[in-house]
Amino acid sequence: MTLRKAAFLDRDGVINVDHGYVSSAEQFEFIDGVFAACQHLQQQGYLLIVVTNQSGIGRGYYNEAQFWQLTAWMKAQFEAHQVKLTDVYFCPHHPVNAKPPYQIECDCRKPAPGMLLQAIEKYQIDPTQSLMLGDKKADMQAAKAAGIARKVLVLSGQTLTAADKASADEVWPSIKTALTAL
Repeated sequence: MTLRKAAFLDRDGVINVDHGYVSSAEQFEFIDGVFAACQHLQQQGYLLIVVTNQSGIGRGYYNEAQFWQLTAWMKAQFEAHQVKLTDVYFCPHHPVNAKPPYQIECDCRKPAPGMLLQAIEKYQIDPTQSLMLGDKKADMQAAKAAGIARKVLVLSGQTLTAADKASADEVWPSIKTALTAL
């Protein structure tokens, strides 16, 4: 069996501007260069897999149906740019700030590696050939726990500390850097 490589992408702050609890197409603003970067990743043989914490569901700001409606719209925008997102994984949980049944400790909420491990198993991914693009230390911690070889923090999302940056192998201005770094 031949293992494949994947680019794991956080959503808010990597694919789109993180306006906080984005739940509709009207709120969704793509990061400059995301389509070209993802086309390039795809041409380099990477599966594109989104792994996103969505505690807004657990907090009651929006529901899973709204999340999937937005996800379908987002995937259609990528397809219009000749980019195929292989899959989208999300975690609706938060151990403190969510309402039942979402107020739990889980293995899917980053920094836990659950979403990445599910994708690795489902798509026969070799983590040693894969990379994670995220905008938070939790993304880097999840990637490390899943054995992802290349951990990249992008500066297009959160304000990062030196300790956050130290959790990554590389720090890029945005996903657009994939065009020259890969």
